[in-house]
Amino acid sequence: MMYGYAGSVLRVNLSTGEIRREPLSEEMAEKYLGGRGFVAKMLYDELPPDIEPLGEKNMVLVAAGPLTGLFLPGSGKTHFGTKSPATGGYSDSNMGGHFGPTLKYAGYDVLVVTGKAPAPCYLFVEDEKVEIRAADAYWGKGAITTEERLKNDLGKDFQVITIGPAGEKGVRYACISHDFGRQAGRTGVGAVFGSKNLKAVAVKGTGGIPIFDAEGAYRKGKEAYRALFAKPGFEGWTPEGTAGITNWVNEVGVFPTRNFQTSFAEHYKQINGKAIIEKLKITDKGCFCCPIPCGKYGHTTTKLGSAYVEGPEYETIALFGGCCLLQSIEEVAYANHLCDEWGIDTISAGGVIGWAVECFEKGLISREQMGRDVRFADLETVAYLLEKIANREGIGDLLAEGVKVAAQRVGKGSDTFAIHVKGLEWSGYECRNAPGMMLAYMTADVGAHHNRAWVLGHDVAGSGASVHDLITAGGTGERLPKSPVPGKSAKVIEMQHVRPLFDALGICRLQYMELGFEVTHYEEIFHLVTGKKMSWEDMLQVSERIWHLTRAISVREIEGFGRSFDYPPPRFYTEPIPTGPNRGHCLSEEELQALLDEYYQARGWDKNGVPTRETLEHIGLGEVAADMEEKRRKPKA
Repeated sequence: MMYGYAGSVLRVNLSTGEIRREPLSEEMAEKYLGGRGFVAKMLYDELPPDIEPLGEKNMVLVAAGPLTGLFLPGSGKTHFGTKSPATGGYSDSNMGGHFGPTLKYAGYDVLVVTGKAPAPCYLFVEDEKVEIRAADAYWGKGAITTEERLKNDLGKDFQVITIGPAGEKGVRYACISHDFGRQAGRTGVGAVFGSKNLKAVAVKGTGGIPIFDAEGAYRKGKEAYRALFAKPGFEGWTPEGTAGITNWVNEVGVFPTRNFQTSFAEHYKQINGKAIIEKLKITDKGCFCCPIPCGKYGHTTTKLGSAYVEGPEYETIALFGGCCLLQSIEEVAYANHLCDEWGIDTISAGGVIGWAVECFEKGLISREQMGRDVRFADLETVAYLLEKIANREGIGDLLAEGVKVAAQRVGKGSDTFAIHVKGLEWSGYECRNAPGMMLAYMTADVGAHHNRAWVLGHDVAGSGASVHDLITAGGTGERLPKSPVPGKSAKVIEMQHVRPLFDALGICRLQYMELGFEVTHYEEIFHLVTGKKMSWEDMLQVSERIWHLTRAISVREIEGFGRSFDYPPPRFYTEPIPTGPNRGHCLSEEELQALLDEYYQARGWDKNGVPTRETLEHIGLGEVAADMEEKRRKPKA
């Protein structure tokens, strides 16, 4: 018996209608743990070469971890993986809520969806009963609306993941939604659902999860909750959630403003966590077994309408309130609501709209092409462009491709301020005086995403200060000295192993990252649940193995992939920051090259960023080494 796991993989081929179950491999569980690890391993082994991300041959995986669904703090995580429509390479996205636990209760650790249904459908799972059902009644409806209707039609005990019209239309940064406000937001996983005519998956599970020492795990779970309740930052974290960092990010000058033209927004106190409490919030909203709910459920009213919405969390504030310069928390929340219903990632959407407005201001996209005047600090602009993007109408058809492709098509130097890495739009931190965080964005395996290695506190504070410590400390409001560049790779690599490890275990990292929950708890929990003894260092080695494997997938899938794909946009090394505490600062191209040189050497990759045979064999990926050797021998495209 495999303790901690449901023990099965559910495979659904939408082209043929075949549904089958197979046992979960014990070897894979030992070597990759779960969640993100399962996604990476199965994509590497099973993804057909050279396929189109939105073609019938792509696959999408939904995976839980060994700690998902248990009486443990934050054990509600679900991981998604596919070949990314946004980047063309390795893709994954993580979601909280209740879907992963329910998938395990139904008997499955992994759901693998392949093929393409001949007509709109959704997947119905109730324990061993699995059916592909018609979704004509839901097709074209918003993601939140669809979830509500399916739960009304099937029963409240079903946990549902859905896509909106953006996923149906193949917007390359469409997301998958769940629990009326949780999203697998990044890398375009929702577009892959849409390409398969898959509107939703509804799951009800009534089974249990075998536990090695159930009584011990229960005692440890209670102990873990008590330990978290006693943390100094516990009382201060929940009221504002991730939005609580907005003040600090501005006061140290790393808030992305006006399409990352600068790094400080004068109106930041109108869009911060306190503003959420005063103007929006009805209640806190958490995921499965969460003791520190970061979700804020509230109501917003604007000139365009009103809505109930979960959020906005910090990233949405940064990209709509900063990058697009929306002036109030009510407007940011309304943009959040529109994205949730259309089924669009708020980070990519904010980045794309910020770029489009700057193009318009510079005369690179005409009024005729745009369809109307657009500007920063204007909710009507945001709402107009979101609708165009979601329906791929007019200018929206271009913007639905993401900033990298859109800039290539517009030309005229617009690529210099198309803010992305590898084709994925940059999330909520401006890094021209934060070289560690810059390196984290450059080398993140899915593209420009903060969640792989948040080292901003190390850049600014020169320490491993927790987010709570940084929030309470605040900024000086003064111009900061230039941050040193050498020596950043060690901290970035450390965090690239720590943070994604939680995605493999199927548990939320916020308890560790925000409150300093000790890693020794996870060692004991893992043993009590699975019966296997692994130190934290052993688990980190698994995470390191996964990191090399995800890099290898992109090397294999993208012709010429390597160093050039890790570059940030020219804005970040040619334009000094004009305002705020970091005014005048800018990393040079030589400094960026030095960051990559140091990182590649520390990783055991060659100068083009491809893992070497020696490194792969050392970490337990000998079977991947031959593929990388072949790629190294190919001339760069």
